[in-house]
Amino acid sequence: MKQIIFATTNQSKSKRFSKGLKELGIEVLSLKDIDIKLDIEEDGSTAIENALIKARECYKKTKKPSMGMDDTLYMEGVPEDRQPGLFVRRVNGKSLTDEEALEYYTNLVKEYGVDGRINCKWVYGLAVINEKGEEATYTWSKDNFYMVSSRSDKINPGYPLNSISKYKRLDKYFTDVTDDDIKILNDNEDDVVDFIASHI
Repeated sequence: MKQIIFATTNQSKSKRFSKGLKELGIEVLSLKDIDIKLDIEEDGSTAIENALIKARECYKKTKKPSMGMDDTLYMEGVPEDRQPGLFVRRVNGKSLTDEEALEYYTNLVKEYGVDGRINCKWVYGLAVINEKGEEATYTWSKDNFYMVSSRSDKINPGYPLNSISKYKRLDKYFTDVTDDDIKILNDNEDDVVDFIASHI
């Protein structure tokens, strides 16, 4: 089985594409799985640039197929100077815990939302480096959801905003969707899995 190192210590994020890639004969390992740390300064101006920074540093250290990912968040009606953008977890120079992130974003929804909700959009960037050092990048977005001011009882560690994000079509928290719901939504990210598989 082929392997690819996901340049993240976030266990939830490292599992994001694991199932699909495993079906294609590729095992995803996180930095925790291989017990290494990367000293990365994410100073790119886009999600793609930051994804490349992570993937390059991981490849440099491991010399194995590597991938990095970053994302940007946009919230409708929130002033430009309060938009999360690339700094979803970092607010006023501080890196937020899962609980702090939930509190911060529910307060944003309360302040700028309409009827307790705000339409949102994620823009993702992914970079893959194969064993030869060849780079490939991919971007996609998701705007089929909104954030709400009340939270789900469940939390996905590493993905706290899933507890206040609901799919528009189902009015259901991300934390509560089933495999059948995902099929209805056609929200499976198979295109991302295929991209990764075809570039390592």
